Amino acid sequence: MGFLFLVLLCLLFFTSTEANQQCRLRLNNLLGGMNPNPSTLPTATVSSASVSGSPSTATSTSALPSRTPFDYANEKIRGVNLGGWFVLEPWITPSIFENTNDDAIVDEFTLGQRTDPNDTLKMLQNHWDTWITEDDFAAIAAAGLNHVRIPLGYWSVPLTPSDTNQSTSVSPYIPGAWPYLLRALNWAATHNIHVIVDLHGAPGSQNGYDNSGQRTDNPQWALSSQNVSRTIDTMVFVAREIGGMIDVLELLNEPAGFRSETFADVTRQYFQDSYDAVRGAVGDDIRIGIGDAFLGVDNWDGFLTAPNGQGVIMDKHMYQIFSNLELSRSNDEHISFACSQIPDLVSYAASNIWTIIGEWSNAPTDCAKWLNGRGAVAQVRKMNVFADWYWEVQIEIGERINGWIFWAWKAENADEWSYQRGLEGGWIPQDPTSRLYPNICS
Repeated sequence: MGFLFLVLLCLLFFTSTEANQQCRLRLNNLLGGMNPNPSTLPTATVSSASVSGSPSTATSTSALPSRTPFDYANEKIRGVNLGGWFVLEPWITPSIFENTNDDAIVDEFTLGQRTDPNDTLKMLQNHWDTWITEDDFAAIAAAGLNHVRIPLGYWSVPLTPSDTNQSTSVSPYIPGAWPYLLRALNWAATHNIHVIVDLHGAPGSQNGYDNSGQRTDNPQWALSSQNVSRTIDTMVFVAREIGGMIDVLELLNEPAGFRSETFADVTRQYFQDSYDAVRGAVGDDIRIGIGDAFLGVDNWDGFLTAPNGQGVIMDKHMYQIFSNLELSRSNDEHISFACSQIPDLVSYAASNIWTIIGEWSNAPTDCAKWLNGRGAVAQVRKMNVFADWYWEVQIEIGERINGWIFWAWKAENADEWSYQRGLEGGWIPQDPTSRLYPNICS
C-alpha cells in the first residue's frame, strides 16, 4: 500500500459544527463513560507463549468444540478480518514499527532482516498472544457476526521437506505463529464462529504490498515456478493439518493480476492447480476461496463453476480510496458508485459461484497513518461524517450476494477501519442486519 516519508496526520480545517469531521472518528453520546482509547489490550486467557512460540493451550482437532454447520448456499456470511495479527501491517499496528527506531523497517520482511531474531520473536509472541484474544471472539459472536477471516503468511506454515520439493526456508521472516492459529481455531469453535483461513503472503510476494509481507516494486511470486509450486504445497499442508477446523481455505489474497498478462495467467492456473491439489488431498468438505486478482469478476466468468468446481467462493475486495479519482469523490458519489456495483456482482454470483465482499471498510479517505505504507503521505481530504450511511450501502452490496467481511476487527489508531471501534462509537450497529436506510440504493 504505497511509499514516501513523513505522515500527515490528516490536518483538517473545521468549524464548531464540523468538529466530528476528523480522520479519527469521534465517539457519539451513546458511548457514555466508556474509554475510547484503552491503554492496554485485552489480556490472553492462557499463559504466555514459550520460547519456541507455542502457547500452552494450543490444541489439536481432537479437542475441537462442536459448532453449528454453516449453510453457504442459503445463509449470509457476516464477518470481520483479523488483520494485523499473523501478518503485520504498519498502519494497523504502527507502534510495532515505531518501536524498532528504524525507518527502513516497512514490512514483516524487513523486520526480520534488520532486527535481532530472538528479541523480535519475543515481541511477536507477545503480539500473537495479545492482539486477538478469546474475548475478541466472544465479542465478535455477540455482535451477530458468524465468520472471521484470518490472514496468514506462508512463513507461518511449518512446511517440512517431506511436504514439498521446494525450499522450506522462510528467511528473513520469523516463524512461530502456527500454534497461535491453532488456539484461535479452538476459540472460534467455542464461540460458534466460522473460519476462513486466507494465504495473505506468498513466497516472493504476490503483489508487492506490505500486506503480503514484503513491500517491493518487483514482486516475484508469479515469475517463479518454484514459488508457485511451494504455494500449492503450502495450501495442501494447511488443508491436511487444519482442514477439519476451518470452513474456507482461501488460496491467495490479492494477487496482482493487473501487473502483466503473465501475472494474470499464472494466477488463474495457480487457482486451478491449487484447487485440484487440495481437493485431491482432503476431498470436497472444505470450501475453497479465490479472488478476482484486481481484474473484476467478469474476467472469471465460468471459472471453477460446476461441474469443474464445487464449494468455491469468489472474494471481491471493494475500496474507494487508493487513487486520486476515488479520493476526489463526494459523499454522494461514494454512495452512488457502491450502488452501481450491485448488478454486476449479483449477476456473476447467480450464474457462477458464491460471491462475497471479503474486504471493505468504513473509510472514505486514506487518512489512516501509513495506510499506503510506512512513511507514506496521506492524500488529505476533509472527511464528512456519513459513517452510518456508508456502512449501510456497503452492507447492501454484501447482502445482495452471499455476504461480507469487514476489514478489520481492530486497529491501533484507524477507527474507521475498526469494527470494534464502530460498535463502541455507534456508527456500526450492534445488530448487523438493522437498517436506518433500507432503500439506500433504490
